Amino acid sequence: MKVAIVGSGPAGLTAAYYLAKKGYSVTVFEEKGILGGMLATVIPEYRLPKAKLQAEIDTIRALGVEFKTNCAVGVDKDVSLEELKEQGYQAIFIAVGAHLELKLNQPGEDLEGVISGITFLQNVNLGPVPDLTGKKVTVIGGGNVAIDTARCALRLGAREVHIVYRRKKEDMPALVEEVREAEVEGVQIHTMMNSTEILGQNGKVKALLGIKMRGGNFDLSGRRRSEPIPGSDFCIPTDIVIIAVGQTLKRDFLLGTGVDILEPGIIGVTPKTYLTSVEGIFAAGDCITGPSTVVEAVKGGKEAAANIDRYLGDDGNIIPNIPFERKLSGEIMEREQPRVHMHSLPLEHRFIGFDEVELGFSEEEAVREASRCLRCDVKK
Repeated sequence: MKVAIVGSGPAGLTAAYYLAKKGYSVTVFEEKGILGGMLATVIPEYRLPKAKLQAEIDTIRALGVEFKTNCAVGVDKDVSLEELKEQGYQAIFIAVGAHLELKLNQPGEDLEGVISGITFLQNVNLGPVPDLTGKKVTVIGGGNVAIDTARCALRLGAREVHIVYRRKKEDMPALVEEVREAEVEGVQIHTMMNSTEILGQNGKVKALLGIKMRGGNFDLSGRRRSEPIPGSDFCIPTDIVIIAVGQTLKRDFLLGTGVDILEPGIIGVTPKTYLTSVEGIFAAGDCITGPSTVVEAVKGGKEAAANIDRYLGDDGNIIPNIPFERKLSGEIMEREQPRVHMHSLPLEHRFIGFDEVELGFSEEEAVREASRCLRCDVKK
């Protein structure tokens, strides 16, 4: 049986791996000329070395998965969803992510020196790499894209990098460890502040205007809404403004297909099945959750693969059950043991390139950390 996967990001690659292992003929359609989705085009090298990503893709390719790059799927694209069905694909999995960036809709957004976060990171990864030597950069946003752009700006020679975020630091959707590392590297984070206008001179960015915020009522995310404080206007002189306030689904490729799109921009699926409103078409990853983590996208791809397997008549067990015995080795640890901290690249070496920052554990450290978590004494 044949399965088509639209998108080669973490959800698509994960589903391709498990479905190929189960014996399906899998083809992945990717509109860009490079595989990996945001893993390859957006996440910086210092967080995810591209050689490691390529090794994972090669493993999936070795299972017999076919990859078609520069092949966009959708209405008025290289191939439509209906045409894929006509070509004999019994199931289609949409894993296109959320790549359409949200705008501020504020004056000055079209000035030279204003750039979107995703576009900036794509330029860092794929070229042309921007030269920020001596520039003062201001990033608007609090998610992982905002943190990534800020840390990349430092590596590209920026003199100062500031982040402006409208809520408290603990409300930032970015990974806590990424926020911490950004501050260690020198990024200045300004919370409870929001932009109102980008000022320019001779068509180029000159400053960011904004207003300070205070906490209001709680919203559906469990965070307090931010409300402007009258008379608390501020101005940050800056050379570059990077807008990283979120992404949503690009909808055009689904127009007229019957696939339901829910506001504010996600594909609607039946809970726990990942089945869309169209028979035989599934979806998972950021396109059904909104921007999230790579781990969440991998989880979605794995669960969607199980449901596709079940839909096509098998048992849905995509991972073989391997019997094993659980037992403690050694004595129970009664005292809590300190966490083993991972080694990282020294600060002075981080700004001369994009070398991986987290250096991992030695075998001895990994065993010690595992022993601590299980509260047992592992003896060799």
